[in-house]
Amino acid sequence: MAYVTKPKFLSGDDKHSRIKHTNKTFSDLVGVPKSDLNQQELERLEEFEFNHGPMSLLKEAVANNTPVVISCRNNHKLVAKVKAFDRHCNLILENVKELWTEPVKNNKGKVIKVNQKERFVSKLFLRGDSVIVVVKA
Repeated sequence: MAYVTKPKFLSGDDKHSRIKHTNKTFSDLVGVPKSDLNQQELERLEEFEFNHGPMSLLKEAVANNTPVVISCRNNHKLVAKVKAFDRHCNLILENVKELWTEPVKNNKGKVIKVNQKERFVSKLFLRGDSVIVVVKA
């Protein structure tokens, strides 16, 4: 009969008797499963990721009131100023310029030309699951 040892991070002795790590660097926290981090470590890691990760672009756009270009799943592009956002990439936008193209078809259904369309929306809530990419304008 073969015995399988538990990985170190799951063993009961280590998990319950470990000291609270207050001086750990962020690189030490990155490889650790989130279930093994205490509340303080989770908050510090989330704050670090928020300030230095991909969401930092949105944070800077809110702080500096600068516009961003958002590519959406419906093939529309939005140029807007971000007023607020969350971790799911739900966005509250102001002064939104929405850009998209519509094909013009002939009687047989063949595309003969493409019309550029645009509209202005003063305030808009954009659900995060429709966001593909956000870049600085």
